[in-house]
Parts: sequence; C-alpha cells; structure tokens
Amino acid sequence: MFVPPNYESIKRKGKLKTILLYNGLGPWNVKAGREVFLNAKCPVSTCSITAARDKAVTADLILYKDHYIPPAVPRSARQIYMMYFLECPYHTQHVKFPDVFNWTATYRKDSDVVAPYEKWEYFDPRIRQAEQDRNYALNKTRKVAWFVSNCGARNGRLQYAHELQKHIQVDIYGACGTYKCSRSTADKCFEILDRDYKFYLAFENSNCKDYITEKFFVNALNRNILPIVMGARPEDYEASSPQKSYIHVDEFASPKELAEYLNILDRNDELYNSYFKWKGTGEFINTFYWCRVCSLLHDEASFQKPKWYEDINDWWRGPGVCTDGSWRNYRARKDPISEE
Repeated sequence: MFVPPNYESIKRKGKLKTILLYNGLGPWNVKAGREVFLNAKCPVSTCSITAARDKAVTADLILYKDHYIPPAVPRSARQIYMMYFLECPYHTQHVKFPDVFNWTATYRKDSDVVAPYEKWEYFDPRIRQAEQDRNYALNKTRKVAWFVSNCGARNGRLQYAHELQKHIQVDIYGACGTYKCSRSTADKCFEILDRDYKFYLAFENSNCKDYITEKFFVNALNRNILPIVMGARPEDYEASSPQKSYIHVDEFASPKELAEYLNILDRNDELYNSYFKWKGTGEFINTFYWCRVCSLLHDEASFQKPKWYEDINDWWRGPGVCTDGSWRNYRARKDPISEE
C-alpha cells in the first residue's frame, strides 16, 4: 500500500483530491464522498468521489468505465483522464479520440493501475505446494462439466468442447448444451460440480492477454475441481494462479490429446490430486483499487513526466493482444523460426 513521501504534509493541508466518475456512480457501485476510502482504511484517504459532471473543470481525475464521453468543458492543466476497462478488447469501445488518456485501469498487468478480477498471494512464497489430507477424486463419477450460455464466442470454445466430447465425457449445462441448471439455483449447480465432476471447462469468451475472469478464479479454483482453461496466454495463467492448479488447452496439440491426458488423470488418483497441492498455501486478496487510485493521485512523481496514450487503441487492442485461435497457432504464425 504505497504512501507518497510527502503525504503527511499534503494531509495537514486538508485538501481533498476529487475523482469524477463521468459515467455515474451506478457502474461502480460506490457512493459519492469519501466513504469508499474511509471504509477500506486506505493509507492515503484524502480523496472524494463525485458523479456531478459540473465538476469536470476542477476534478483532479476524470474516470471513465468502459465508455468515453468527451466533457463539454475545456480540460484543466494537470488534470488526469483515466479509462477503466473491465471486459476484453473485443467487447469494449473503440475510442476514436487521440491524446485523451493519461492512465489506464484494467486487468492487464501493464496497466497504470492493475485491476485484476482476483489476486493470488502465497502466505510464504517459498511454500507453494503442500500435502493434502483428502482425496479430491473420491466418489466423483463424472468427468468434464461446463456451464455456458454464450454459444457464439469468437475463440471457438464451443467447437473445442464439442471436439473434446468425441474423446471424453463432457456435460454441457445451459443454452449451449443438453443439461440444465438454473442460474437462480447457482449454488446447487456448483455443489453438483464439487460432488460429481473431476474437471471443469473454465473457458473465457475471448483469447486475450491477461484476460482471466471469475470463470476461473471463482467458478473453478474456489471449488474442489480441476479447471481446464482457455483464454489468456499460458504465461498469464502461470503468473496469476497458484502453482499447478489448472490445465491450459494450449499444453496439448488437439482436443483429442487433451482428452487422452484427462482420461489418464481420471484413472490415477495420485496424479489427479497433485493438482490440488496448492490449496492452503495462500489466498485471494483484496487489491484495494480505490486506495491505490487515491494514492497515485497524491504522488508528485507521477506528474513530473506527464504520460499520454497517443492512441489508447494501439495499447489496448494492438497486435499480439488477442487471437481468434489458440496461442500456440498464433505463435506459429509469428515465429520466423517455425516458418523456415
């Protein structure tokens, strides 16, 4: 929790930094004023939130969520504009205005304020695996499950699942499959996962850099089931997840090859249980997004060399950020050695 070196003197002056949420309070689920900073006991708390657009001239930070609307007033000197993107590039606005944004806040690790869906921390970085006192395969009679409602994702996840079905049992729940489990009884649905299934398809709707959502962190890792992942690059999952807690589809040349390995795990409890040795070695932590935004606003070093995104689209959706196919195929297209 970073505290700027001169914060005590800033605090004594009693002046608050104003953060204008230009798209309104609703998308953020926060109240106007200082409540979010005080409730979180932010080490830097001298900030206040407003949604009043008449504050656009005087606000220290104008923060947009997913959509940019140019203010109707001139921009003030030293005023910061920041874009927060929650969804991946395929499902966010293509900003047509250049030289607007100073900062970004997204799930990407190269954002100015990194705002991941979840953040894993080990209790002790030296201890990443621990022997478990249970058999996670015990009494599980079914193999692969998937809960999905969007049948047209551009990364071909449904087609991949159908191909996987040819070689291993895959039960697809929801609009895209033959099994039903209502969202109104979501807890019971996930109880079925924990009790009956060994594997869960934690497939994102897009294959984009660092794009790892609650499908993986909440639906899978919070359960006693082994997730099969598709979405971000293999190295992104490795950097964001507990050690050996998942299987990435790009570790295998085809759905058939993946199915063959899953069938091996299904028959070998010891090997299957090796994917759960991360449990008890750490936790998912609160990343205190608003605290970090307030802190950054008070850091004079952040303003000494003004930062601008000449075209935020180049950074957010430029080459290498997303691919319609697997990351293995993307690398094969880009790697000159593989083309010789």
